[in-house]
Amino acid sequence: MKIIFIDNVHDCVAQAFQELGWTTDFHYKTSQSEIENIIHLYDGIIIRSRFKLDKVFLEKATQLKFIGRPGAGLENIDLDFAQQKNIAVFRSPEGNRDAVAEHTLGMILMMLNNLKRADEEVRNGIWKREENRGYELMGKTFGIIGYGYMGKAVAKRLSGFGVKVMAYDKYLKDFSDEFAQEVKLSELQQQSDFISLHLPQSEETIHYINKVFIEKCAKSFYLINTARGKSVVTQDVLESIEKGKILGACLDVLEFESSSFEENAFQNPIFQKLAASPKVLLSPHIAGWTHEAQFKMGDYLCKKIIAHFVN
Repeated sequence: MKIIFIDNVHDCVAQAFQELGWTTDFHYKTSQSEIENIIHLYDGIIIRSRFKLDKVFLEKATQLKFIGRPGAGLENIDLDFAQQKNIAVFRSPEGNRDAVAEHTLGMILMMLNNLKRADEEVRNGIWKREENRGYELMGKTFGIIGYGYMGKAVAKRLSGFGVKVMAYDKYLKDFSDEFAQEVKLSELQQQSDFISLHLPQSEETIHYINKVFIEKCAKSFYLINTARGKSVVTQDVLESIEKGKILGACLDVLEFESSSFEENAFQNPIFQKLAASPKVLLSPHIAGWTHEAQFKMGDYLCKKIIAHFVN
């Protein structure tokens, strides 16, 4: 087998392939057009999200047997066409579920206890206790939308906090367990003090959290998104924060994400307003980006590929 690595992943992937005698070529900085000219030589692709593997690209990959994508998202791959060409597609959401769950809890606790603001104030000689009085998770209702690897990992972490955890998943049934109770979306919207998104990006999940969704929520709530930025209409969230319907937003992913985020998003007036809000906590799409997750995503991925083709 001859494998092309388009994105940098953990060394364990290439090492595992090399031990089998497979050839591994690394093209981290090679342009898409240049790769298109040589892709017919390869049996496998390892990619994260540097560019799209669309129909035009895959038609040129005449020998391709598999695509491996560390992590969860597959939105940059034309899955229907890959299936038509009998190209196996592998991913490894098991690898970063723990990192995502811990990051989700970290952002919530940081916001509830005003830790960002309090830290900045103390460093500047300001000692405000009453103004930084926080809130507890204990006794609240936590709604999870999407009960796959990430959603379940979050529910598991919440089990020690004394919260009621409810979960909705359009594509799963009878999944209630010791960590979460399965509910309809309408029930989740009626009861949740926190709503955490764990959805893949697809046509039906783009702009999932919008003005209509928010208005259907009975309580004012905290929104957490560590999944995909385009699932949230940022302007609607900002308006809801101003009205008090959203108490705070923890956003690890943003609607404005792109490969040139620094050049484009910082000039966006909606992003500027988001960044200026004291009720918003931001991080640069790092929820699943720990050192441990980098290894685990690669390890799970190569083991699945090897099991399919060798074992």
